[in-house]
Amino acid sequence: MSPDTGFHALEDGEAQIGCGPLIQSYESTPRSLRMQVFDRVRAAGLISRADLAKDLGVSPASVTSVVSELIETGMVHEVATPKREGESNRGRPPVALGVRPEAGYVAGLKLSDHRHAAIITDFAGNTIAEAEIRHGVLQQETEMVIRDVVRLLDDALGQAGLTQTDLSAIGLGLPGVVDSATGQVMWSPLMREQGIALGPTLEELLGRPVRVDNDANLVTLAELWFGAGRARSDFAVVTIEHGVGMGVVINHRLYRGAMGLGLEIGHTKVQLDGALCRCGQRGCLEAYVADYALVREATTALNWGNRGVQSQHILLESLYDHAKAGNQSARAIFKRAGRYLALGLANIVNLFDPALILLSGERMRYDYLYAEEVLAAMRDMTLETNRPAPVVEIRAWGDQVWARGAAALALDTATEIALRPEAV
Repeated sequence: MSPDTGFHALEDGEAQIGCGPLIQSYESTPRSLRMQVFDRVRAAGLISRADLAKDLGVSPASVTSVVSELIETGMVHEVATPKREGESNRGRPPVALGVRPEAGYVAGLKLSDHRHAAIITDFAGNTIAEAEIRHGVLQQETEMVIRDVVRLLDDALGQAGLTQTDLSAIGLGLPGVVDSATGQVMWSPLMREQGIALGPTLEELLGRPVRVDNDANLVTLAELWFGAGRARSDFAVVTIEHGVGMGVVINHRLYRGAMGLGLEIGHTKVQLDGALCRCGQRGCLEAYVADYALVREATTALNWGNRGVQSQHILLESLYDHAKAGNQSARAIFKRAGRYLALGLANIVNLFDPALILLSGERMRYDYLYAEEVLAAMRDMTLETNRPAPVVEIRAWGDQVWARGAAALALDTATEIALRPEAV
């Protein structure tokens, strides 16, 4: 099974066809007609007024009124479309509605343990610029994290030919437990302090709206806005990197829980009084699957006590090379991690019944973690219902995918601000 990027690579001169979830109904989450119209236009890429009214189940007159407002404020514009074969060349060319890309710009940033990535997009979701900076410091002081954010943002803006004042919003993701509603980082392996109001601090410093979220949610948003999740009402994303994260979409919406802190699949318990997790508790799924767990096992099983000075990345690659070369101890480490991953996936299926599970993250390079025996074990541990098991797909990894999810978070925020009644 080979990884799938999940994203359509655009050819030179080819226009991106919409972005955002292809939502069929707003019944469970009432939103203004203005917001519904704009979301639908952005998701479709180009759409006629008649199709808008049909899709939203409202009168053409209502759509025309809202569209006029959006055109007047510069959020939406009309685009001439080629006439269909057989249509008369007389009269005005047919027009469709599209989001005006220059209506605004947003930044998406993803912080990780070894590399920070950023992306700048316009209001239609088109990528304008990308940037990244490398570092190797875990548990930084808050001031250092903020310094890196500003440096990364300035690098991306410089490539885009923009300034901070050109941004409508900024999205930021990092591993750990994040209260997305308040922008507070309760705990992150990247930061020494806990309970840091990172979002408000950055807002004050940058003078732009800033949304902060858990990085697994960002990958999920990337799939929801730009990837395989656009037409899916329910799906789950599991990320395996330095930790194990999860995002779930229910009825086309990212689920965060009552306090915005839910779905920490990596810290669900799979073994009472088990291995020590970096969160300080024992028996977490992450303590058996994440990269530091694999290195810990390898240090003991392969007698690597004298290799403590080497980086975790080098040790992981060495472990994988040993497994591929037939070393039984190395293979046993991956096999054990695969069994625990199968248990975690089975719990997801039994809890949420998703139609699709996407596995993403840098550790998906290690095919032992998604071997057929792992997926078979997952199926064996799920309830027998005589229905097909959910589809499991392996997705591309890379920091720009995470950053694109942060850009989706920023786009959502910027849209809500721009389409508030007092703003239109």
